[in-house]
Formats: sequence, C-alpha cells, structure tokens
Amino acid sequence: MSSTASPCIPLHRSRIVPAVVAVAFFMQMLDSTIIATSLPAMAHAFSTDVVTLNIGFTAYLLAMAVFIPPAGWLADRFGARGVFLSAIVLFTLSSVACGFSGSLAEFTTARLFQGASAALMTPVGRQLVLRGAPKAELVRAIATITWPALIAPVIGPLIGAWITTHAGWEWNFFINLPLGLLGVVLVAFFVPHAPVEERARAFDLSGFLLTGSALALTLVGLELTSASTGGFSALAMLAAGIMIGIFAIRHLKRTPHALLDMAVLKVPTFAFATLSAGTAGRLAVNATPFLLPLLFQVGLGFDAVETGSLVLVYFFGNLLMKSVTTPALRLFGFRTLLVVNGVIAALTIGAFAFIDGETPRVILFTLLIACGLTRSMQFTSLTTIAFADVTQAQRGAATTISAMLQQLSQLLGVAVAAVVIRLSSYLQSGAADGGMLVDIRAAFLCVAAIGLLSALRFLALPHDAGVDVSGHRRD
Repeated sequence: MSSTASPCIPLHRSRIVPAVVAVAFFMQMLDSTIIATSLPAMAHAFSTDVVTLNIGFTAYLLAMAVFIPPAGWLADRFGARGVFLSAIVLFTLSSVACGFSGSLAEFTTARLFQGASAALMTPVGRQLVLRGAPKAELVRAIATITWPALIAPVIGPLIGAWITTHAGWEWNFFINLPLGLLGVVLVAFFVPHAPVEERARAFDLSGFLLTGSALALTLVGLELTSASTGGFSALAMLAAGIMIGIFAIRHLKRTPHALLDMAVLKVPTFAFATLSAGTAGRLAVNATPFLLPLLFQVGLGFDAVETGSLVLVYFFGNLLMKSVTTPALRLFGFRTLLVVNGVIAALTIGAFAFIDGETPRVILFTLLIACGLTRSMQFTSLTTIAFADVTQAQRGAATTISAMLQQLSQLLGVAVAAVVIRLSSYLQSGAADGGMLVDIRAAFLCVAAIGLLSALRFLALPHDAGVDVSGHRRD
C-alpha cells in the first residue's frame, strides 16, 4: 500500500468513505441481532413454532456462506463501488420484503436475498476502504468500520425488544429502509468510481462450488451446535464442511486463476490476524455478548430492565476505546498491544465467572467497562494488522478470506460457549447446588482461556510488525 492517499481519492474522502461503509455495515449487523427477541411474535404471525422458524435464519446463513467467496471476483469484474451499492439496495428491498411476509415460505425467500446481499457488503465494503486509505490513515479507517461489529451485537437485542413490544416485529425489518436509503445516498455522493479490470480473470466455478459448500455446511453446523436441537446433524454438517473445505483449499492452491488467491495467507501479519491467533481472539470477543445476558438473567436472576442497563454499560466501554486506539498503537505497536491488551481482555472475561448477586455494582460496572474497552481495542487491532502488509493486488482475496473467517469465528464463539454450558450441565446433573450459574461460569472460564492463549500467541510477531500502519518506532 502506498503511504500517501490514492491520487483519485483526496485525503478527506479517504476519511469519509470508511464512515459511509460503516453505515451499511451497521444496517447489516444490526439486522442479524435485532430480531433475536422477536422470534415468538414472528412464529405466531406465521402460525408456526420458534424451532420451525429457524429455517428463515438458516437460509440467511446459507446464502451468506455461498456468496462470500465470489465477492472479490465480482468486485474486480464489475467494480467494488457498483457491487457495494447493489448489495445495499438488494439488502434494503429484501428487508422490506421480510417485514411484509405473510408466510414462512415468503419470509425464507426474502431471507435468502438478504443473506446474499449481506455476503457482499463486508468484503467489498472493506475493499473500498482499503483502496482509498493511506497507511497513515489505516488505523482510523479500520476503527471506523469495526464499530458496527462491536456495537450491533450489544444494542441489537435491546432495540429489537423495544420495537417488537411497541411497534411490532415487522418494524425490525422496516427500520432498514431509512438506513438503506441513507447508505445509497452516501455511497452515490462520497464513494468515487475506480477503474474496472479490463480483462478480469475467468470465473472459477469449481472453486465457487467447493468453497460455498464448505462454508455453508460449516456455518450451519456451528449454528446447530449452539442450538439445543443440534446433536448428530450438527456434527455431521461440521465434518462434511471440513472435508469439503480441505478439497477446496487443495483446488485453490493448484488452480492458476482460482476464485481466491491463497498466496495472501503467506503474509505473516495477515495469517496471524485471520487464522489461528486471530480466530481464537475473535472467538472470545464474540462469545462475550452472548454470555453476559445469560449470566445476568438466567444465572443471577436479574430482570430484563436491569440486564439491559448492565449491557449498556458494557456497550459504553466499547465506545470509550474508539478515540484511544490510534494513539495507543502509535505508543506501543501492534505486538505489545495485542499481547498485553489481549491478556487483560481475557482476564476481564474470566472475572465474570466469579460474579454473584452480592457483587457491589461499582465493581460490576468497572468490570463491564474494562471488558468493553479491551474488547474494542483487540478487535480493532486484529482487523487493522491483518491488512497492514497486504499488497494492492491481494486486497480482494484478503478482504474475502477475512470476511469468511470472521463469520466462522462469530458463530464459533457462540457455539463453543453453548457446548461448554451443555457439557457442564451434563457433568453436574446430579449436583444439588449451582444449577445454570455454574454452567455459565464454566463457559466464561473456557472462553477466557482461549482468549489468553490467543494473546500469548502474538508474542511470535516481530516487534516491528505493522510499523508503517501503527507509526510505532522503537528507540
């Protein structure tokens, strides 16, 4: 990447484009969390039960899994701006269709289109940001487009509960109409056109079928694992997804013009931040918003209002860190920050295992803010260093692979937490005391241990990793 702004994109636009992309990201990520509290009302409207309604959410995951891999090729072939704009329009229209659905079949069809458009938003939107951001602005740009991923999972269920109660479940989808229109206007005015490859590579159909199948089976398997109805079908899908994934990787490595350029995984910082340590770190980050409401409501017996207030404190911690990320990276560098902040993040997650109903509120609030602060810092640092050393030619493949692995880590976090809770419940089924609280505490400790191992793994990074982006210089 050049150290100066792209000649076709002035510096002020290199700062506006990430904000524009963040609006679209927020719309997409809010949608995936806001409807969690609407399931009973939706099931009643479609004259079905909550378990059967899950097909609509499975359809979303399947469509998203199938269309993430070709996102980079589509951006190269038709232009990232055009694909991103089309994805926003399709997502908005399919959201409205979800709200107007009168049957489960109509809802499932609309969710398929929603998932397909959402699959294109993240990698193509990130590609737009990377194309225009100079290295000096990369931390700021990445911090801007990662806040939706940090905030939406926290506030989504609260907003969804309020909307469902006071306006109806349909408005959880209709809310995307003004957000989508805003996104379209912002992209049209502020995201510049870029030259499209005159001779784009041929479409790799075999790679598309293999990667799409592997990702779809793995994502749905993880989703079923986190549900109480998972069982053998979840394990079978996971096994099939892994097996097909092995064939997909083999194909991508051997094919001259493959759908995804696997050579980007040879970039050490990208491999660290997206595979192994990065996936483990994101697992811990993504599991926490799932576990906190369970701890407060199911484990400690707090009511919905008190739980919502505590979650908002955690959300406040996420927001506070945004203005600190850039100077912190400049002062400490990626390696030190990922290790130290990662250790602190893991310890704060593990500390929730020792919370009980008698814990003073000042201690609980402090812990929630600290957990939110470190979660935000770790997520932004991971995302930024992933693209610090990726070349211009590799950005399409890098953004697509990163989106695939982030989607996996998001479901993996929930799945691991759910499996630990069920395993703990099985092991202490004969115990007289503890109940669900013991199971939730076990999940917090397990997730914290994974986060700790992830942080320590970053000790293998060079001291000057990503130095051109962080601006950190050792004396």
